[in-house]
Amino acid sequence: MSYIIDRRLNGKNKSMVNRQRFLRRYKSHIKKAVTDAVNKRSITDMERGEKISIPTRDTSEPVFGHGSGGARQRVLPGNREFNAGDKVLRPKGQGGGGGAGEGNASNQGEGDDDFSFFISKDEFLDYVFEDLALPNLIKKTLNEHDAVEYRRAGFTATGTPNNLAVVKSMRAAQARRIALSASSRRKLKKAKAELEEECAKDNDLKNPIKIKELEEVILKLEEKIKKIPFIDTFDIKYRNVLKEPVPSTKAVMFCVMDVSGSMTQQIKDMAKRFYILLYLFLQRNYEKTEVVFIRHHTSAKEVDEQEFFYSRETGGTIVSSALELMANIIEERYNPAEWNIYGAQASDGDNWDDDSPQCAEILHQRIMPMSQYFAYIEITPNAHQALWRAYEDLAPQLGDRFAMEQITSAEDIFPVFRDLFSRKSLKEAV
Repeated sequence: MSYIIDRRLNGKNKSMVNRQRFLRRYKSHIKKAVTDAVNKRSITDMERGEKISIPTRDTSEPVFGHGSGGARQRVLPGNREFNAGDKVLRPKGQGGGGGAGEGNASNQGEGDDDFSFFISKDEFLDYVFEDLALPNLIKKTLNEHDAVEYRRAGFTATGTPNNLAVVKSMRAAQARRIALSASSRRKLKKAKAELEEECAKDNDLKNPIKIKELEEVILKLEEKIKKIPFIDTFDIKYRNVLKEPVPSTKAVMFCVMDVSGSMTQQIKDMAKRFYILLYLFLQRNYEKTEVVFIRHHTSAKEVDEQEFFYSRETGGTIVSSALELMANIIEERYNPAEWNIYGAQASDGDNWDDDSPQCAEILHQRIMPMSQYFAYIEITPNAHQALWRAYEDLAPQLGDRFAMEQITSAEDIFPVFRDLFSRKSLKEAV
């Protein structure tokens, strides 16, 4: 058997490059494992990685082997059957082993276990949201800037030692010394020239008094130049670093859910899974995401997450109260010019028949003009009721900014989520 060794130099992050190559190669296996994990996980386990197992037969690597025929010499380990010079018969068949072959290990012999590895949270969510896109995704100009980045902005006379600009400071010091000593250097140069000229004269013509005076002037000028400090506090410069606000994108997700007596805890758990998928999806597309929980029965109320999912009320259902409250909150707190607004409504379909047309009117007239997207999911195995029919009649007027689907079991949540947010063309998505 021959082995090929690649000795080409690798760049930085070699392990990461190899890992990404491996994930691309076994993409279909990983996507299937991720889909199964989403259906089985609880809501609190969504933000973690996943252990992936791939059958050994799918991870086999191609190898080069010697074909049959030809004369070869081989060095074999010591044994009790053959001596030097003995001829050994070639094994029958192409295979050389009698192992258990591929498959899981068992008490019948040895086998190969499945290859298992762990993918990170980010890799897990990448596969969860692959081929998905937020419809009508718009990055709007914001007034608030929570994120900042540090930007170089020249030099300043004050700062911390770690920002000291040594080269800039030395150049400033040299420029100051040259500027302050320029006049003295000119006088020094002139005095030295006169002294040299006087000393070059014949002894009869030399003037000792003038020579002594010139020597004293030169000495004073040199001392004056030496007194100029090599570096002064005025020369020290620091790199100036400014905090510059970075524009971010904001989104708000409205979770609207019926908590009347017909909504069982099982239905609420399925709705919670849908909401958490939507929230994680928004977090990956927007830097700032807020969530507003609105529960309703005959009246609507804004609550926290705990009360939203685990409280239960008795009595009938009036959905229009929740939609009315959602429209009021948007108008009061979330300016559509600054926020990307998304709504998700979960219900078992129960509602007063006379209230369903009013729900469609509020959704059409008040909510959809301010929203990017609104999704309605009906969690019930039963036939559709008046609320579904009212939304169904309204859907053609709202276009691709509105979607509605039915969920009958927990296994339907992820497929329905993918259907609601399936990737559209670039023109539609922007």
